[in-house]
Amino acid sequence: MIEDIRKDAEQRMGKSIEALKTELAKLRTGRAHPSILDHVKVGYYGQDVPLSQVAKVVADDARNLTVTPWEKDMVGKIEKAIMTSDLGLNPMSAGMVIRVPMPALTEDRRRDLVKIVRHEGENAKVAIRNIRRDANGTLKTLLKDKAISEDDERRAQDLTQKLTDKSVADVDALLAAKEKELMEV
Repeated sequence: MIEDIRKDAEQRMGKSIEALKTELAKLRTGRAHPSILDHVKVGYYGQDVPLSQVAKVVADDARNLTVTPWEKDMVGKIEKAIMTSDLGLNPMSAGMVIRVPMPALTEDRRRDLVKIVRHEGENAKVAIRNIRRDANGTLKTLLKDKAISEDDERRAQDLTQKLTDKSVADVDALLAAKEKELMEV
């Protein structure tokens, strides 16, 4: 029973860290990478679908992305979707190919991105702490129902705290790496 609670907490904390990785991947660092456009949605037959489902996205070099739609009539829709996204990109179409140049990041923009990274990291830490709170609450309920002893509850809480500390350290490491990457010129 205690092992199930620990495994559930560990799994949920892992998901929180994966969600943070996904959010950090969306933040661009001045280098062209196809994942930058992952969250861009395009209208396709009345549905908003991810860009990767209607086109091939390739990094030409460190500063340019190339988007090749599967269908010719999607060029305009994809171009508009990239322009209206919150990425600040200005795509240019050349026939069936859309080129997306990555503008250089200014020092102010880098600092703003670092603030966003820290905010995302804090959200992940709050999620991890909430998972710890849920696990400890479940343990207290088991203790109250006399399903486990006080010693078992204390040991399980210590394990949950160690798991929380490890997860928070993982978040801190991700944040430090992303901040370093953002501040590189």
